[in-house]
Amino acid sequence: MKNLWLFLVRYNAFFLFILFFVFSIVLVVRNNNYQRASFFNSSNAVVGSYFKKINSWKAYLALADDNQKLLEENALLRKQLQGFLAIDTNSQIQLIDSIEIDRYDFTVATVINNSIHQKSNYITLDKGSSHGVHANMGVITSNGIVGIVENVSKNFSTVRSLLHPDIRISVSLDSVSDAFGSLVWGNNIDSRYAMVRDIPNHVKAYVGQPIFTSGYSTLFPKGIKVGHVIEPEVVSGESFKEIRILLTTDFSKLHHVYIVKDKLAEEKVSLEALNKDNE
Repeated sequence: MKNLWLFLVRYNAFFLFILFFVFSIVLVVRNNNYQRASFFNSSNAVVGSYFKKINSWKAYLALADDNQKLLEENALLRKQLQGFLAIDTNSQIQLIDSIEIDRYDFTVATVINNSIHQKSNYITLDKGSSHGVHANMGVITSNGIVGIVENVSKNFSTVRSLLHPDIRISVSLDSVSDAFGSLVWGNNIDSRYAMVRDIPNHVKAYVGQPIFTSGYSTLFPKGIKVGHVIEPEVVSGESFKEIRILLTTDFSKLHHVYIVKDKLAEEKVSLEALNKDNE
């Protein structure tokens, strides 16, 4: 306390100067319209700049929440989009199948582990059985397909990536050709490319032709773009040929995905199982 008092006594002239200086500014501002307007304009600019920086930092800290909300909104929009893809184009009056509109649900998940350079690649997601995830559910992104859920725990799930030699996904060429085949990665060393096999030899493919999911399985809705043709005829066989495509999904940059739930999957699988039992 004594040291503080000695400090104030030693520098009392400086503190008196500051006090009178502030007092003089207050008098000038209060008694002169021009100075008062200038002062408040300047103070508003300073305060406004300060709050602008504060708000920008708050917005930055809230990016994770905003991103999650956008992902959930995209999942809802994708669900609604499937209804429009179910339009019957063979009828003059276009009708939307109400069953198809509400057939699929999409759960947002975050990729927490991913491999792309192995012979058999897998992906780990932060969603599990407690979130309604189970084996044999399709996984997609906003750009294309990712893979199929293989194993599930309470809070996590592992996905057999499309970059796995045992995956075969039913796909179709664009609606003009109306041809179907099987999408496989095989033993490619590049995560950007895949092959479409079992395409009839008479079907003419062309460079740039889009490839879509066929909707024949319960894994993926119909009409999700998979990639486009870069080599129309890699291998010619007696009745079928292979097509090389560039995938739309960039597996090296996977962050968020959508897990697809087909509400009619169990019914479809059970019915088709009866056919096998009767063989």
